[in-house]
Amino acid sequence: MRAHLWRVGGLVAAGIVALPVFTVLGSLFFRSGETWAHLRATVLPDYLANTVLLMLGVGLLAGVIGVGTAWMVATKEFPGRRWLTWALALPLAAPAYVIAYVYTDLLEYAGPVQSALREITSWEAGDYSFPPVRSLGGATVMLALVLYPYVYLLARTAFATQAAAMFEAARVLGASPRRAFYSIALPAARPAIAGGLALVLMETVADYGVVDYFGVATFTTGIFRTWFALGDRDAAMQLAGLLFLLVAVLVVAEHYGRRGRFDNPVSRSAPPPPEELKGHRALLAAALCLAPVVLGFAVPFAVLAHYAFTVGDPLLGRSFADFVQASFGVAGATAVLAAGLALWLVSAQRASSGPVTRFSVRMATLGYALPGAMLAVGLLVPLTAFDKTVAGFLARNFDLQVGLLLTGSAAALIFAYLARFLTVAYNSCHAGMERVHQNLDAVARSLGATPGRVLREIHTPLMRGAVATALLLVFIDVLKELPATLILRPFNFETLATRVYRLASDERLAEASTAALAIVAMGTLPALLLVRGTAPSARPRPSP
Repeated sequence: MRAHLWRVGGLVAAGIVALPVFTVLGSLFFRSGETWAHLRATVLPDYLANTVLLMLGVGLLAGVIGVGTAWMVATKEFPGRRWLTWALALPLAAPAYVIAYVYTDLLEYAGPVQSALREITSWEAGDYSFPPVRSLGGATVMLALVLYPYVYLLARTAFATQAAAMFEAARVLGASPRRAFYSIALPAARPAIAGGLALVLMETVADYGVVDYFGVATFTTGIFRTWFALGDRDAAMQLAGLLFLLVAVLVVAEHYGRRGRFDNPVSRSAPPPPEELKGHRALLAAALCLAPVVLGFAVPFAVLAHYAFTVGDPLLGRSFADFVQASFGVAGATAVLAAGLALWLVSAQRASSGPVTRFSVRMATLGYALPGAMLAVGLLVPLTAFDKTVAGFLARNFDLQVGLLLTGSAAALIFAYLARFLTVAYNSCHAGMERVHQNLDAVARSLGATPGRVLREIHTPLMRGAVATALLLVFIDVLKELPATLILRPFNFETLATRVYRLASDERLAEASTAALAIVAMGTLPALLLVRGTAPSARPRPSP
């Protein structure tokens, strides 16, 4: 009976969290209106083309940077290799829209780079050609600089263990380094690389800050424009539904990319000694690994720090403290709820691992693959219907005028965050639960302990580290989330992310630097935790 309660509880919780997804999917079966016909005839081809081109460009560039740097630090020895191993993950700490604001300020016509170029060469405006930053190509580079660590972290683990061992065996058998890499090491690491690229592409599809600031028309910007400019909720939901289909293709491709991912029992799992590089080869390897760290983290951090200490936010003080408090409030509440629900789901899996529980976990962890804008659009419809139903019932039966209870409130915002980032908490808790031997459960149950007591007194104490990691990662992800916050935030409610977005959109980067620097600084610790969690000696985290 108790196992049945765990299954039902997990299914109900998963269904509530996945509600925005079902709402968006249902919109695909509604009859299209005039706005949708107008979008389909005018801008929909541009949305599709730009989204696909952006995905291809970011995936290619992030893949090259991530795979190249992972191979270097995993298999070669060169100056600075040890600190570059963790430094290469630091760009993940910075939101992509912050990087875009910084480089636009540096590279635009009136920025310091072009100004210095004109001063040195005495050129005028028409005497030279400079690549436009605010373009599809510029958005591709900005996103790749921030997202390549997803590929790097997973590929480094694969290269440092079995792929490196098989590469070493191929070299002993007479294969050239190039042939051994492309024929042995790269195919062996393919599942890990495919998983990293899937995360990169999902984040690319979900981005709003960069593409909006650079004026690139994608599905995400189209959802905002259709909702707020055209005022058509149904057409915005149908755009979100098409975006879901695009993301579903990525999920399926990632699943097939991971097929055949089994350890080779003949191959050792310990990393072989790295090959020592000397002379110009060592310097070149160090420079190639240093470049993405400098461009993706050091330069933006230095620029933001300079602006923060020389100009800073004019509202620094009590008003800025309100932004921090709002950010910490919703991020903290979401982190606690996500960790608690993740614990419930992994415990339900442990207590009853049947098809109902597996289906519940799949439903509950759909959100991370979906853009925040899509989740926000899918959430507004059921929340509005719920508010209207409750308000109508209270007005008819009790003559109470309560208005909207959830729509436009912090509760709706937290709900969207929970649907988006529950997967992050679940993965961490699931990895922690896997390290708790099932014999402990059997002993406790034989002594009469209920599953709830086993969770409280055995699982939770042994999973403190995993739960703490889940709390921290969800907390930082919520701090950086922009699209869902812009759509669902209450009136006059501003977080650090929306503060940065609003000021930078008004070309006031120097004033936005304080909030941006706070987000980057707080994102550094989770990035370092990810490096530690994907170290070759660490046990790999299972996927849900």
